Amino acid sequence: MKYLYYPGCCCALKDNGKAYEESLLAIFNALKVDFEELDDWNCCGATVYMAVDETKSFALAARNLALAEKQDPESKKATIVPPCSACCFVLDKAKRYMEEYPEIGEKIRTSLQAGGLSYAGRTVIRHPLDVLVNDIGLDRIAGMVKRPLKGLRVACYYGCLLVRPYASFDDQHNPMTMDRLLRAVGAEPIDWPLKTRCCGGSLTGTIEEVGLRLGYIILKEAQRRGADVIATACPICMCNLECFQRTMSREFKTESKLPAAYFTQLVGFAMGLDYRQIGLHRNFRNLPDFLLAEKKVHHVLA
Repeated sequence: MKYLYYPGCCCALKDNGKAYEESLLAIFNALKVDFEELDDWNCCGATVYMAVDETKSFALAARNLALAEKQDPESKKATIVPPCSACCFVLDKAKRYMEEYPEIGEKIRTSLQAGGLSYAGRTVIRHPLDVLVNDIGLDRIAGMVKRPLKGLRVACYYGCLLVRPYASFDDQHNPMTMDRLLRAVGAEPIDWPLKTRCCGGSLTGTIEEVGLRLGYIILKEAQRRGADVIATACPICMCNLECFQRTMSREFKTESKLPAAYFTQLVGFAMGLDYRQIGLHRNFRNLPDFLLAEKKVHHVLA
């Protein structure tokens, strides 16, 4: 099966979220996954744009769905893989609305035709977690482990959009896909109740006091439960939970020092991939010392 990688432009995986792209593509390459980047992709419309003009947001998202069909014309299902949870949600919502509401589908298809594209409904949207666990499989990934994450207590954080409202590959209230994946590479996922709590999303840039508090609550609970690191599956979540910790500490008079990493970075490290391949040199806070195989890695991250 061929997968069409969709970087997205919100907290872009080619800019602020580059470590996510680096680690994901490094894992895909190591596992010999057949993937290629979606040609001429555009913004999905994001969640903010949907509140301004839902129809135009659907049209933007649907253009990517149509491009996927064009790029993979022979498959029964053209599979597009967006690592960003917001992109995953928006693309999935556009697809579902076009299928469930004929008047919306007709309007969007007319817009696509004006741009020289067509959409037959063959495209499916799959998050990397879904692909890694349900297609590639935990046994194969576990067989690639060279540096087990033994003793690493991880707070697996899914965020509020990855499994809600569309729980296409995991449970809406207690998702376990990331937990199972990280356990397969030797880590110890903690049991905690905030794995789908909102991190604040774009509020950190609009109503900062609200966004900061939402992120602070998540980090505080993960720390209280004894987590060594919080693992994320979305560049927006990563930004909020990693980049604002100093501001949170100042705002709430409590030191917040919990390392954050993309789940792909942890898996890639366990698979023995070089720390620069998986973007560990881009993380703001040091990961636990015992996770670093060589002293030079700690030196670079310090």
